[in-house]
Amino acid sequence: MATEDDPVFKALADPTRRRILDALRDHDGRSLSEIEAVVTEGTDMTRFGVMKHVKVLVAAGLVTTHRSGRQTLHHLNPVPIRLIHDRWISRYTEPKVAALSGLKQRLESP
Repeated sequence: MATEDDPVFKALADPTRRRILDALRDHDGRSLSEIEAVVTEGTDMTRFGVMKHVKVLVAAGLVTTHRSGRQTLHHLNPVPIRLIHDRWISRYTEPKVAALSGLKQRLESP
């Protein structure tokens, strides 16, 4: 049984797509060339491969595009992630999850 969250989970399952989302979080409104420069660094991924990943993110609603002159700019849309958060993390468990997340970050930081 498919749900409306399936494309979001599929998009988030891939490390390359998460890297694209991280790049957009750090600097929103990137062109495909800028995304490609970040994602392909140290890999043999092609521009076509990056485009395919971006299309999956757009289809899931995690990335929106805006045309500016000859460029298409890509923007992070955090709403689908927030909707999943709201669905799976209740207001009663939020403090516990936040505490565990903070502990994990402190333990893993140098």
